[in-house]
Amino acid sequence: MLNILVPTDFSENAFNAIRYAMELFKYEKCEFLVVNAFADDVYENTLELTRDFFEEYKDKSREATERALQKVVAEMLRISPNPRHNYEYKAVFASLVDAVNEQSNELNVDVVVMGTKGKTDARDITFGSQTLQVIKYVKCPVLAIPSTYRGDGPERIVFPTDYQIPYKRRELKLVNTLVRNFKSTIQFLHISKSEKLSHRQQDNRQFLEESIPSGQDTFINTDNYDIEKAVNYFVQTEKSDLLVMVNNRHSYMESLLYSSTIERLGLKIEIPFLVLQNLSR
Repeated sequence: MLNILVPTDFSENAFNAIRYAMELFKYEKCEFLVVNAFADDVYENTLELTRDFFEEYKDKSREATERALQKVVAEMLRISPNPRHNYEYKAVFASLVDAVNEQSNELNVDVVVMGTKGKTDARDITFGSQTLQVIKYVKCPVLAIPSTYRGDGPERIVFPTDYQIPYKRRELKLVNTLVRNFKSTIQFLHISKSEKLSHRQQDNRQFLEESIPSGQDTFINTDNYDIEKAVNYFVQTEKSDLLVMVNNRHSYMESLLYSSTIERLGLKIEIPFLVLQNLSR
């Protein structure tokens, strides 16, 4: 059974991610937990209030949040009454990152699913600030869905990798589940000026080969060392419909996330983006 955590700010972007998650995991037995973290709104709206009024406002905000979450779950049941799925909700007085981390650890969550952007939906950025924070700091796989994406399950998955880090069996099992359920092909994209692999890289590549069903994986090398341009070009030319990357020190993902501001991030993603976290949980 999969434990799936879905943060929401009640925007259409957030519900689009929920729709995609229900479709993506329709073949799996799943526990969905829909979470809203409401601490930031409370703090921003109570700057001039005394402590007593602050606590009263906080309680009322929790009640309003729970009513809104009930409506979200009711809509999920309406559009996808899947007997394999169970839907729960929770209002959490915390920041989004803290709430997601806390629930992920407590419930042993397999994947967090959210929109690439929330209510703000600025057109000139790839990720909203909240989504980027979750991708950076939550020690759990994160699947980010663009607001305009309306596709079904993935047929063509692209997985850029430098083969430098050992992969986690549990997270590759998540990818493998998608490959199996949708008969997807997965292309491992090695971005390097040299085709020669070190012994470490060879071992990690072999582990990938052994973790994916035979015949549904290909390994591709490109010498275009501009990671952003290489990934963008490959996704577009191969008509990929799911991008998978690993977040770890000295990985492609780290170089993208930590060397760029949100506004300058050059990775223009218009397909679902699964970030695997090669970090201690």
